[in-house]
Amino acid sequence: MSFMEVTLQLLDGFQTTLLIFGVTLVFALPFGLVITFGSMSKFTPLRWLTRTIVWIIRGTPLMLQIIVVFFGPGLILGMQAFPRLTAVLVAFVINYSAYFSEIYRGGIESIPQGQFEAGQVLGMKKPQIFFHVILLQVIKRIVPPMGNEIITLVKDTSLARVIAVTELVKAAQDIVGLKAIIWPIFYIGAFYLLFSGILTLTFGYVEKRLNYFRG
Repeated sequence: MSFMEVTLQLLDGFQTTLLIFGVTLVFALPFGLVITFGSMSKFTPLRWLTRTIVWIIRGTPLMLQIIVVFFGPGLILGMQAFPRLTAVLVAFVINYSAYFSEIYRGGIESIPQGQFEAGQVLGMKKPQIFFHVILLQVIKRIVPPMGNEIITLVKDTSLARVIAVTELVKAAQDIVGLKAIIWPIFYIGAFYLLFSGILTLTFGYVEKRLNYFRG
């Protein structure tokens, strides 16, 4: 099997990797913020329920969550199972929403309380204070941990193979099994390194652009 043929087959798997990555970010970033509002709510039952769910999700392996989402509807509820890729996307969105919510919460709680109080003194409503005073400072503070989590997401996409979704690693494994050649397993490292390198440079650029927020 030629180098070009292997590359083309791996690119097919890489498309699925990119799909998982993109869909997870598109949905987990806003859902994470919603979960943050729940975990910071002054309504105690909602706050503790949200934090308990986040604790369960963060405390169990993503691989297990993929398996539960895929097999759970059929085994527990007697429903038809999700399509494999859909199950992966649902599990990833739930998992990363929980992680992102804790990053958001840490960023919001790091802002001095005096800034909230100053906004109220100026007659601003809570949404105005959050979106016009607090949010940009929170973004500045959460870029480094968020960047680390997003780079981890790139590598976590390989877990989709646990239910036979053909992402990049599964594509390489299929080639190794069919053609009895080992080098594609090492070759996929170049895909991950390139993708992670681009993200690292992107987040570095974003951090520099946000340097006008000090303290």
